[in-house]
Amino acid sequence: MIKRQAEVERNTLETQIKVSINLDGKGSGQFQTGLPFLDHMLDQISRHGLIDLDIKANGDLHIDAHHTVEDIGITLGQAFAKAIGDKKGINRYGHAYVPLDEALSRVVIDLSGRPGLDFRVKFTQHRVGEFDVELFHEFFQGFVNHAFVTLHIDNLKGQNSHHQAETVFKAFARALKQAVAFDPRTAEQMPSTKGVL
Repeated sequence: MIKRQAEVERNTLETQIKVSINLDGKGSGQFQTGLPFLDHMLDQISRHGLIDLDIKANGDLHIDAHHTVEDIGITLGQAFAKAIGDKKGINRYGHAYVPLDEALSRVVIDLSGRPGLDFRVKFTQHRVGEFDVELFHEFFQGFVNHAFVTLHIDNLKGQNSHHQAETVFKAFARALKQAVAFDPRTAEQMPSTKGVL
C-alpha cells in the first residue's frame, strides 16, 4: 500500500508553519500554534479522523491570530493534497453528523479537485476564551483552496460557541476519514466518470 504521507513548510513574513500528515495514521497529534483553542480543535481532526498530524506554527500573534489561523489552513491543505495522491480507490465523498450536548453540526466533503466552501455557522459568541471563532471560516477557506476539495459545513443548532466549534471539527474529521478511505471493490478505479480528479 502506498504511504499517504506528506510534509510541507510554508514561510512568509507573517508566519512560519510546518505540517506533517499521515492519512493512514492512528490519530496521533502534536500541535504548537500558540493558540490553545485552535490546538484543541486540530486535535479533534487528528483523533476523530485517525490522521497522524504534527503542526508547528510561529505567527505574528502580537498583531492578532488571523494570519496564523489562515496560514495553518493553507499549509494543512497543501499537505493533504500532497498526501492524498492520485485518489484511485478512495470513497471520495464523506459526511458526518456530530452532536455535543445541545450543539449539532453536519459536514459533507467531496475530494473533487475543485475548491469550494459553504460555511454556515452562526456562533452565539464571538470568542472562546481569547480565540476569535470567526477565524475558523478563514481556516477552512485556506484548507479548501489548497486541498482542492468541496466542503459544506452546517451548524444545525447550538447555544455554546465551544460546543458549536467542536462539533464542526469532529464532523469534519469524520467526514474526511470516510472520504479518504479505500473501497476494495474499486481499488484501481478513479471515483469519477471523468477519469480524473
